[in-house]
Amino acid sequence: MSVMTWPDHLMTLEEFEQLPEDNSRRYELQEGVLQATPKAISYHQLVIKRLTHALDKVLPEGWTSLPESEIVLAERYPPTVRIPDVVVLSEDRAEDGTKLYGQDVALAVEVLSPGSQRSDNLIKRAEYAEAGIPAYWILDVESRPKLAANVLVDGVYKEIFNGAGVFLTEQPFDLRIDLDVLRKRTGSSKRE
Repeated sequence: MSVMTWPDHLMTLEEFEQLPEDNSRRYELQEGVLQATPKAISYHQLVIKRLTHALDKVLPEGWTSLPESEIVLAERYPPTVRIPDVVVLSEDRAEDGTKLYGQDVALAVEVLSPGSQRSDNLIKRAEYAEAGIPAYWILDVESRPKLAANVLVDGVYKEIFNGAGVFLTEQPFDLRIDLDVLRKRTGSSKRE
C-alpha cells in the first residue's frame, strides 16, 4: 500500500490526475487545493442510483445520466475538478472515454449530506454557474425528498422549483420526476 503525501502547494490538473487510486475517499480540486471527503454512506448512494434510474427513464434519446463522474470545471491554473453526485450529458460524450468538462454537462445534481450543505448551496452553485452548466439541482433526502432546481440565467442560477412530490420542468429538457421514488422505504423487510 502506497502512502500519499499531501501537497504543500496549489496543484495543477496534471498533478491531480497523477494521484494514486484511493477508494476510501472522494478527492476533488478547488482552485488547486486538494479536498478529501469520506465516501458517501449507502443510503446516499442508493438515492443516487434511484435518481439516475428515474432520469434515464425520462431523458430524451441521446442523453444519459452518470453517477459520481469527475468533471473539470476550470482547467486554467489553479484548476477546479468536482465530482457531482449525478450529471446528465450526451451519450456520445459519456461513451467516448475522455475527460469530461463543465461544458459537457447539461445538468449537475448534488445530494445533500451532513457536512456538504454549505459547499453544495454556495460554493458548488457558483462553480457550476461559472462553468456554464445549464441546470443545477440540490436534493435533500433527510426526510421526504425535496428538490431545489436551478437554471442558468445570465450567468447565475435562478431557482425554478423548491419542493417535494412531482417535479416538472422544461429546462434543460422536458422532464417529469416523482421525487418520492427516491425516498427511503419504510416498513419493508428488505434491507437497504
